[in-house]
Amino acid sequence: MKRDAMRRYKTRQIKVGDVLIGGDAPISVQSMLFTKTRDIEGCLEQLNRLYFAGANIVRLACLDMADARALKEIKEKSPLPLIVDIHFNHKLAVFCAEFIDGVRINPGNIGSKENIREVVKACKERQIPIRIGINHGSIEKQFSDKFGYGVDAMLESAKYNIGLLEDLDFTDIKISMKTSNTQTTIEAYERLRPLCDYPFHLGVTEAGTKFHSTIKSSIALGNLLLKGIGDTMRVSMTGELEEEIRVAKAILQDSGVQKSGVNIISCPTCGRIQSDLLSAIKIVEEKTKHIKEPLNISVMGCVVNALGEAKGADVAIAFGKGQGLVIRHGEVVAKLKEDKLVEKFLEEVEDEVKLKRGL
Repeated sequence: MKRDAMRRYKTRQIKVGDVLIGGDAPISVQSMLFTKTRDIEGCLEQLNRLYFAGANIVRLACLDMADARALKEIKEKSPLPLIVDIHFNHKLAVFCAEFIDGVRINPGNIGSKENIREVVKACKERQIPIRIGINHGSIEKQFSDKFGYGVDAMLESAKYNIGLLEDLDFTDIKISMKTSNTQTTIEAYERLRPLCDYPFHLGVTEAGTKFHSTIKSSIALGNLLLKGIGDTMRVSMTGELEEEIRVAKAILQDSGVQKSGVNIISCPTCGRIQSDLLSAIKIVEEKTKHIKEPLNISVMGCVVNALGEAKGADVAIAFGKGQGLVIRHGEVVAKLKEDKLVEKFLEEVEDEVKLKRGL
């Protein structure tokens, strides 16, 4: 059954640390560390970077017992809830379940039903959730032999592994259906969504560098979010931490699904501009990146669209030739020479933020 755009599917709610996922909880943003987990100081440094970037949850790889022991110390000092990522060795998941906030397993490589039973028992005792991570590249042989590595195989794997956990009376679950292709990612999530009410973790896996990941994730995740699908998400990038969070939040913001931070409206460069718009917008972007309150600001370079856009913004600049206007909620608050406009504009932005905070 399809839902109207912008209405989220109602899912059951789980908890990762102090972060609620599903139900009516805000869509959370995740990332994953690339420092080796046994490097405790390196991991804590990256965790602090992600904390200040606005991440809600972070995942760490655990390859062996040295990683697992280090992760226990990292968890004690982490500013964010942590999920352990386990492949091949279910005993590591059992060990980490004693202190971690959530476990991610890939059913295609975690082993036998008995292995899964042990992981479930450990997670149930601690009341922590399990993410069933279905990836098109690591489908169980029983499904890949019959269906190949496409969406049909992913669906069969998802249904099978959900059934395994449910048979063990475990329903503290979230599910991901990731591929490296935008169309198959969208199809996989869409086809599974009506079949269960567990929260979904959205992502395009192996999405590439910053440029390609931004494009692929915007297409796939934005598409799903606009259909009401998704409860937590990660924008996967090769080598970028803060950028993962920045792009994820921009997708939430620009899709209209979740308002937070500054929405900058600025015109494209064209021959009508009679001001140094590029320098102005760089300054504005840098000086407003700390703002978490939802705020629409407009920086326009000529009179053709400037006044119209300014009327819909909380705070706006309307540049003209050598001078311009600062406008707040449709009312002109200053008419200044060009070199004074940005400074006054930023003052008005900060004042607007204080009002939103009730200061």
